[in-house]
Amino acid sequence: MKTTRRQFIKVSTMGAGSLAVGASIGKWTRASGLLGELTAGTSTPTRTPTYCEVCFWQCAGWVYKDEKGEIQKIVGNDDDPHCNGRFCPRGTGGVGQYTDGDRLKTPMIRTKVDGVDSFREVDWDEALDYIASKLKDISSRYGPECVALFTHGSGGAHFGHMLKAFGSQAVTAPSFAQCRGPREVGFLTTFGDIIYSPERTDIRDTRCLVLIGSHLGENMHNGQVQEMSDAIDKGASIITVDPRFSTVAGKSKFWLPIKPGTDMALLLAWMNVLIENGWYDKDYITRYAHGFDQLKEHVKKYTPEWAFGITTLAPDLIRKTAKEMFNASPAVIIHPGRHVTWYGDDTQRLRAVAILNALLGSWGRRGGFYQPEKAKVPDFPVPPFPTPKHQPTEAYKGKYNLANEVVSNGICDATIPTPDQNCSYKVWFVNGTNLLAALPDQEQTIKALEALELLVVIDTMPVEITGYADVILPECTYLERYDMLRKSGHREPNIAIRVPAAQPKYNTKPADWIAKNLAEKLGLGAWFPWKNMEELLDWQLNQVGSSLEEMKRIGVKKFPRQHDDLYFAPGEDIAFNTNTGKIELYSTDMEAEGFDPLPVYTAHEEPAEGFYRLIYGRAPMHTFSRTANNPNLTDLMDENTLWVNPKVAKLWDLKAGQYVKLKNQDGKVSTFSIKVRVTERIRWDSVYMVHGFGHNNKKLSRAHGRGINDTELVTNVKIDPVMGGTGMRGNFVTFITDFETTGKEAES
Repeated sequence: MKTTRRQFIKVSTMGAGSLAVGASIGKWTRASGLLGELTAGTSTPTRTPTYCEVCFWQCAGWVYKDEKGEIQKIVGNDDDPHCNGRFCPRGTGGVGQYTDGDRLKTPMIRTKVDGVDSFREVDWDEALDYIASKLKDISSRYGPECVALFTHGSGGAHFGHMLKAFGSQAVTAPSFAQCRGPREVGFLTTFGDIIYSPERTDIRDTRCLVLIGSHLGENMHNGQVQEMSDAIDKGASIITVDPRFSTVAGKSKFWLPIKPGTDMALLLAWMNVLIENGWYDKDYITRYAHGFDQLKEHVKKYTPEWAFGITTLAPDLIRKTAKEMFNASPAVIIHPGRHVTWYGDDTQRLRAVAILNALLGSWGRRGGFYQPEKAKVPDFPVPPFPTPKHQPTEAYKGKYNLANEVVSNGICDATIPTPDQNCSYKVWFVNGTNLLAALPDQEQTIKALEALELLVVIDTMPVEITGYADVILPECTYLERYDMLRKSGHREPNIAIRVPAAQPKYNTKPADWIAKNLAEKLGLGAWFPWKNMEELLDWQLNQVGSSLEEMKRIGVKKFPRQHDDLYFAPGEDIAFNTNTGKIELYSTDMEAEGFDPLPVYTAHEEPAEGFYRLIYGRAPMHTFSRTANNPNLTDLMDENTLWVNPKVAKLWDLKAGQYVKLKNQDGKVSTFSIKVRVTERIRWDSVYMVHGFGHNNKKLSRAHGRGINDTELVTNVKIDPVMGGTGMRGNFVTFITDFETTGKEAES
């Protein structure tokens, strides 16, 4: 094995044992006034408000404890518009994060013993002193702009604040370039606004919901799933476009088993049918749209007959489903999806989705897309952040000008030194995201890790990225901490609070404590003037007519909308935030950047003989790789399986329950194996698995070796030139049946 500066090492420890555990926690709990609240006995509160951290939906709920103060369960808050009082399986299983004995337990620093890398346990002061010293040294040589934060979750607010105070704006979430970015940019360049999270889809009142690669019910976006169920009960029709007979396909009026990679052809054919038959909202388009004549001419050639030869969907089916949408309009939603980084032309594909919604008049209309509103909560007063000499967009200068967030893979690539790179990144903070599973092209990620002078990983679990860290900081779970107020937009402005239900276990700390104490060691205390989170939250809540005491009692507080603009009023004049002030069917932003102003069809790569397109997705009981070791959720699903069409299984002599390894088009072989599921619910040209399994860290006692990590097999990444998204569905796999058993198959 090639020797590098930074080797992956197991998160095992040497030396001091679990030192300073009690003292560190005791100091934090006394400062925050929690000891009295959390002491076992009759005075302990029976429930504590929180909002969930298991997925981005962040449903508000109540954590219930028994008479001894032990956490028993989590249920939804009835007043929360995100969940309407009902948690999904992931949310109710969140207690497993708290009880998981595999959690990171104390800070650790990478060290060498007899030339071999290892970790040694340290106390918090030593860990933060070490980081502060390294940051000061590296900053003095390269500038503070060479420090980047990769984050997913609530901790990003605290660490992002610290990084901006230090002098860097390089804060990035992999969820943008690896997941939702193309839809945000696609809709932004069409309507002048984005979809947000939770999505602004008015599913509860829709009459027709079109899901094209969006697996509601399996990705378990709580509020949307509830609203979809209500819409079905009220007679709404569902159209599901998917090469796989997903859960929601079983609830659909139409299932379109499209050939993978041809979605754009179907979208263009739908436009053709709507326009040629006059099945579009003429008044809406006349009043609000720019570029209809160009679009009409553009889609003339994209007939259902043309699309049939590409998508394998019959022309009559394309016409029927187009008419179904028109009959329901404007209460129709062509859903923008969530994970939409597929083939490298994804912004254009989501532009096509946006244009279809515009043709049907659904944007700003009941049953289509509503106008969300956020609660206006002021920030605690702090000095202005220093102005960086370099912006993170310089990492990919000249590219991705339409991206509305920092592109994570652009930061990753800029970390690898090149002759023309004037300021490569030298320090990464990674919080709550396992980059070895989140970023595609693992070899490129590892090259970047090897080039770093300092890698600080802040997490609750010993996932793969921790094995590359210089310093590991164990974050306590969301059930053990305060966090910033949740104030995401919805139909009604609202806020939700997270209050600790228990003391942090082991020697773990909340993100706010870590960020504040590290900032003070860096001389940045002026940007963290509050004594603790209670003071910060109470100040903010007082500004909006509430208090910390009130929010502890109610958990969620709603506010009236400032304007009656949930939907457009009939005949209302609307100024859209685009160059023309209109809905841009013909995008002037795309044109100005040298891209096609109207979506075009591009043929994508096909598998070689004996290979099948690798499709991956979600399961309702898991969130990516974050929950794969959760003891409550692994009871529901402890490994992924490989969906294989019976024709393919017969060709390869594969049996249901048999374990296989996979090899991709570049010769990459999966570390572990996966159980075959023979099913008619997948097309013969594809295979499917749930993302987030196949962990190789043995410290994850329930997740290690269980199934395959699909990210390993994603070596062909197609970069979206518009916004930097990483298209990951151009990878193909074949089966290996003769191998040494090492994973769960060895137990069978």
